[in-house]
Order: sequence, then structure tokens, then C-alpha cells
Amino acid sequence: VPEKRTTTVAMDFGRITVGSSLVLYLFGTPGQSRFWFMWDELARGCVGAVVLVDLRRVDHCFPAIDYFESRRLPFVVAINGFPDSELFDDETVRDALALPPGQPMVRMDARRADSGLATLIVLVEHALARVRVCT
Repeated sequence: VPEKRTTTVAMDFGRITVGSSLVLYLFGTPGQSRFWFMWDELARGCVGAVVLVDLRRVDHCFPAIDYFESRRLPFVVAINGFPDSELFDDETVRDALALPPGQPMVRMDARRADSGLATLIVLVEHALARVRVCT
């Protein structure tokens, strides 16, 4: 994005408690290739991932989608709403990202905690549904 003035130099970490007993440890990694060395370590034992998509730079999310698909890790595609983003309907976005029909895709605003929590709930539900199918 031409007007972007900052860059990510590391990763983010957080912890969130959902309900009374579910604790999620969150690791946020940038999508740039210089950070890919961290992905294998973070993916080991993870419940799943959220691929945050900026529709202004949709091509930047393909490596992350490919990574999680190739490792068969549950993931949710989260379309991050920015005020200056073009609006595309879900089917257009799904087609552009070549997502299969069952792949969870949500709209969110990463600047809002309630939106992030709703996205994480979709991820946990998706991961749990996959575990039930496999057992």
C-alpha cells in the first residue's frame, strides 16, 4: 500500500480466554517471505490459523493459504475491512482465492476486539468440526 509508513519487524503474541475454560494463545506473524522460517515452529501443535486478507493486496495472502492447505491445518480466511477497500461479494472473493465451498470465510475488522473474537470462534468451531469428522 503506497501510503503505508510502518512495517512489521517481529511477531505479535497474545492470550485470550473464551468463556470460562478455553484459553487461546495467539501468535501473529507477518506474511512476508522473510518471516516464513517461523511458520513451521508456530504451526506445530496449533489449533489452526486465521489468514487475514487485505483486498487491496489480495495476492499477498496466497502463500499463507497454500501453506495451511498443504499441511492440512484448519484455517479461516478473514477478509479485513478497510475504509478504502473496494467491496466485493463473498463469492467473488472466494473465486479469486480459489477457496473450496466448505472453507470458512468471514468478514472482520482487525481493529475491533469483538470482530477478532468472532473470527477466533469461527476458527475453533471449524477445527473442532474437523476433529469430529476425523474421529
